[in-house]
Amino acid sequence: MKYCLNLEKKVSSTLIFATLGCLVAHLSPAQAAPELNTTTAVSTESISEELSVSTDLSRATEVVEEVVDNQSTEIAATDLAEEAATNNLNLPEIPLTDLETEAVAETKVQDLLSSETLEVQTPPHPETSESGSPVLMPMAGGETLGEDDPMGQVTDVSDLLDVQPSDWAYEAVRELVERYKCLVGYPDRTFRGNQPTSRYEFAAGLRACLDTIAELVDAGNLVTQEDFEVLQRLTQEFEAELALVGARIDNLDSRVAFIEDHQFSPTTKLFGQAIFGLQGRSQDNRFEIGLQQRLPNADLRLTDTDDEITFINNVQLSLFTQFSPRSLLLTSLQAGNGNTNPTFSNTLGNFTRLGYEGDTGNNDVVLTDLNFRQLIGDSFALIVGPEGVNPVNVFRGVNRIESAGSGPISSFAQRNPIIGVGVGGAGIGFDWQIATALSLQAVYSASIAEEPVNGGIFGGNNGETTVGAQLVVSPVDTVDISLQYINAYSPFGRLGTGIGDDQVVLLTIPGGQTTPERDPINTNAFGATLEWRVTPNFTIGGWGGYTDSNYQEASGDVETWNWMGFLNFPDLLGEGNLLGIYVGQPPKISSSNLPNGKNVPSFVSQGDLTAGPGDQPSSTTHVEAFYRWQISDNISITPGVIVIINPLHNGDNDTITIGALRTTFTF
Repeated sequence: MKYCLNLEKKVSSTLIFATLGCLVAHLSPAQAAPELNTTTAVSTESISEELSVSTDLSRATEVVEEVVDNQSTEIAATDLAEEAATNNLNLPEIPLTDLETEAVAETKVQDLLSSETLEVQTPPHPETSESGSPVLMPMAGGETLGEDDPMGQVTDVSDLLDVQPSDWAYEAVRELVERYKCLVGYPDRTFRGNQPTSRYEFAAGLRACLDTIAELVDAGNLVTQEDFEVLQRLTQEFEAELALVGARIDNLDSRVAFIEDHQFSPTTKLFGQAIFGLQGRSQDNRFEIGLQQRLPNADLRLTDTDDEITFINNVQLSLFTQFSPRSLLLTSLQAGNGNTNPTFSNTLGNFTRLGYEGDTGNNDVVLTDLNFRQLIGDSFALIVGPEGVNPVNVFRGVNRIESAGSGPISSFAQRNPIIGVGVGGAGIGFDWQIATALSLQAVYSASIAEEPVNGGIFGGNNGETTVGAQLVVSPVDTVDISLQYINAYSPFGRLGTGIGDDQVVLLTIPGGQTTPERDPINTNAFGATLEWRVTPNFTIGGWGGYTDSNYQEASGDVETWNWMGFLNFPDLLGEGNLLGIYVGQPPKISSSNLPNGKNVPSFVSQGDLTAGPGDQPSSTTHVEAFYRWQISDNISITPGVIVIINPLHNGDNDTITIGALRTTFTF
């Protein structure tokens, strides 16, 4: 029976004749069929998808979960067709997004909380069939099906809806179903003779047939010489086809062996995404910066000149290297070209920046992640490294679609800007699953930890540091709530989000110098985000954020607020599609009582040359709608429209309309 059991995968009709050949081999020793030189299936690992790719680690969170979850792939020979063996790495998308025009690859630490997700080589489950449900249901000899069993009525070949007397294998099917009673059909009264079968199904059907034949032989009067002659004739007629199948399986085995010998790495998995964006915005937008309020009779408003239709690209590659089932090294690289706000990058650009921008300077390759992750116990994961350790990458994202490659179009709609407060890369963090519905993440990071003179791990004179924590609560399965607190230090008077009112202290450039003087602030930031999955196809959510920045050189502080409400419609008009509608207010300075010469709102929006205390005169409203069309598992196209009302929180500024078409390839 060796040559029968080693046949890897055939159509059901081929199974029938292989079965008949086995019967001849064991019931008529003088005419035993020759043993074929076939081999068992070879399993290779694959990585299953969703990174989306964003620089947010929320999606890499789901990425390590899905990406390092290895599944075996069975090489099959179907309908005698030659199939090339491949080491299928179906890798998910890692979300990467822009932060201060430099994207950071995100991979959440909580994805390490399951030991199963860290196993690089997972053997195929011995009891699982590749085809999911059996093509042929074996009946043990003497076993009968109950009257309530839907299979109980399929005991006659005439009950099989897809088997006709004109079919070339009709007689063989009839013999096995009616006479030997070892094969039956599906519950829907179909036999599915052209559907591939697995080795498990073949073995089960063969065993049932042999048991029935053995009982018939013991009875002594139900097996005739004519039966043996028919089986011998069928074996001889299909000997060439069986030999061909064996040769092709040998060929597939050799190809699989070659791929295994030349694979990238048995412990390192490569995945990534490429984003191509076509975007532009309304022309001749006028906005104020400075003296317009002081000189009302002169139109001193600036004109937005960054309004041409552009084509930008952003490519991210990530490597997961596994040292043990509980440890992982993440290395991410990025190359991008294109910036939609080169002229007013720190003013107007903070309101119009797109989430998938990642200009590295003419596609220069930069390192965005280099950190080590270790699972300690069953519920605590540690992350440490010189790159990619910050709140964006460590905190879990409550809005499950946040992703530069597959989520919202704008940078503001990616996540609560509070999570982006602070500019850090090197540091240490953890993710602790306290209970089933409760988790805690925390992180400390420094912007220039490698600088021994101006920075260091504690910031130094010119380094920025961030320490923060997030608590995630899920009171019910459909509701997620996150609460964030971040304390950040900046010597340059900025929050570090790159969104809305990010520069909260007006920097002064001393005479004769080209660099501004230090204007250090210490910021306390508080945020909350809610997502409610009302149905599998409808989600409602929102967030709010508040910051209070204390000026370190004199008395005074600056407060900002931001909020967002959103609706998500997953799988709208097709599986994998997504409609998103987002409405919110980017961070706005609501109070600034710094010393004269340091207050941003009164100088930028009101033309106060003394830059005295004051807040923004109006509020910006951000309206965004996009629809992601999932063309295939690896390609999506997302058209989107963004309307910015009262940009720069000034009602005298023109409304800006942005149109974008994003195409994302994941691999």
